[in-house]
Amino acid sequence: MADMIVPDPVTRDILAAFENVRFRLFERMKDLTDAEYHWEPVGDCISIRPGDNGVFRVATLIPESSPEAPDPFTTIAWRIWHIGSLCLRGYVIHFFEDVPEFGDRHEWPGTAQEGVQALAEDWEHFISRIAALGDKRLLAPIGMGPGGWADETYLKLALHALKEVTHHGGEIGLLRDLYLREGV
Repeated sequence: MADMIVPDPVTRDILAAFENVRFRLFERMKDLTDAEYHWEPVGDCISIRPGDNGVFRVATLIPESSPEAPDPFTTIAWRIWHIGSLCLRGYVIHFFEDVPEFGDRHEWPGTAQEGVQALAEDWEHFISRIAALGDKRLLAPIGMGPGGWADETYLKLALHALKEVTHHGGEIGLLRDLYLREGV
């Protein structure tokens, strides 16, 4: 996507921002091990876990905060699932008409390599749809989707997705840093 020539300036700029974030995130995930992917630095971590059939699934979609306890803590595996399946794949499902068959969105690969690959695929599905919109459609109301999103623009959706991938991507980087220093 980095070498794509896009004539529309708003589309070009949002794609450039996504490409910058994608490059930095995927660089931070290079050589991610299964141990890091599943690392639970605190008790009661929210993650993806194998069911009785061996298929990994996310148990808690959106961790709920509570005034009497610290916010729930999620693993790298959960954060990668959240960016890929819940956000990017979810946005393709809810806001675009040409949706591929994704299967069960709560299933997610149990290995780091497969999880990163699934995220890369979800990223490409989302970005290719944003790229195809062009500025006129990017700045117009979506016209469909859950909640009040039908009246929002695809630009707002793209910026929301960018916010999700940047903040969860930063958390993934921090968790890797902490994992590498565990016991030091």
